[in-house]
Parts: sequence; structure tokens; C-alpha cells
Amino acid sequence: MRSNNISCTVLAVILIFPMAAIADDNPPVSEFWQTLRGGLLYDNWATVLFKNAPEQTHPSYPAEGKKKGAGTWRCKECHGWDYRGVDGAYSSGSHYSGVKGIRSWVGGSVDEIAGIIRNDTHRYTEEMIPDEAVTNLALFVSRGQVDMAQYIDYSTKKARGDAARGARFYQAICSVCHGFDGKQINFKTPEKPEYIGTVAQANPQETLHKARNGQPGVPMVALGVLDIQDIVDIVAYSQTLPAK
Repeated sequence: MRSNNISCTVLAVILIFPMAAIADDNPPVSEFWQTLRGGLLYDNWATVLFKNAPEQTHPSYPAEGKKKGAGTWRCKECHGWDYRGVDGAYSSGSHYSGVKGIRSWVGGSVDEIAGIIRNDTHRYTEEMIPDEAVTNLALFVSRGQVDMAQYIDYSTKKARGDAARGARFYQAICSVCHGFDGKQINFKTPEKPEYIGTVAQANPQETLHKARNGQPGVPMVALGVLDIQDIVDIVAYSQTLPAK
């Protein structure tokens, strides 16, 4: 138990305060790292940047949407964990907003995407998201997305992976913090626990996004350096872990 906590604490220094871990005399950060950071910003830019999102509902959030307040400023809230928006997993349910996805921008101009992030529809000012972070987010939109329909069966929510193979990765990497049974970290409360198995079974798209890019504000390794099928195998194994 102590070794797990120490490992997570060390990771926290690097992952929560990543720029502080990069010495001035080191080579510039890679575009790959910037793209992964963009994935974190897509999830929750305010947490990544130690800022507070506006408390009022985003002015462009549709009236038919199900959410209100600061959460509507998260990119994923409108465009979905699968980046498909109304055409994906958020086509119905409590996160429905009716907003289109961002899949059409795969391979698009980073500068053009950055301009869209700043436009009158999205309204992300430099005070909210500095230029460097906007570039990271634009890199993610252009080069960091995956076609989740290839890797997840939307009708069954099952990851199209090899759980037995995924066990090797999970037990060697993920279990350091999550535990072998996935219950070392409870995302919710003792009364209503939520573990990695809970999330993987209920929302594999979110699990795949976070496995690749990390979790904002906590010491979680971004596994995007692995082959995408390796990560899908991890998600498949995570779905076999206890949900309660």
C-alpha cells in the first residue's frame, strides 16, 4: 500500500505540474506530449490550468441540453468522449446537447482549429485558456482523436479488445494506483462507490479517452504512447473488474 501511494505521489509532481518537471536545459517538449495534454484540456481545461470555469451556463449551450453551469464549458460535454457529439454516445441521455462532433476536423489546420476555439461560438478567452494551451487543444482535435466506433461496440458497450492480453498491461501499469481488483481508488463515495470497473462497463468511451490521455488533476499515466489496440485491450480487461 505504501509503495503505491509513494509511486502516485511522484507521478503527481510530473503529471499535475508537468511544466515544472521540464528543466530549462532539456529539449523542447514533443508535439506528442502536447497532443496528450490537449486531450486533458478537452476533458476539463479548468482543472488542468488551475482555473475556475464560468459558473453560468455557456452562452452557446443549446436550450434543449440537459446540463447547466460550469460543466457546460467542458469540450467533452458537447462533443462527447467519442468526439461524435450528437452522432455518438451522447445522441441521447443525460448528456444530450444536440451539438455536432469534431471528427470532421481530424487532420485539420491547427491554427484554424485554434481560431475556432477563440471564436464567438466557443468564447474561450486567453484569460481562460492561454495561447499555448489552445495550441495543445487544437493539436488534440487535429491529431489526437481516435475513431471509437472501431474499438467499442456501441450497442453492447463492449470494448473490441482481448481482455486476457489487456490484463498484462493493466496489472503491470494501472494496478499500481487502481489495485489488482480496480477498487483501490473510489471515484465517488463509500455509499455509492465508483471504480475503474464501474466506469469501464458504463462508459467505455470515457475510459478509452482517459486511458490514452490521463485524468485531469490527478497522478494518472497517459497511455497514449502505447498502440491503440493495447489500450483497447486494457479497457476490455477493465470491464471484467468489479463494478461495486
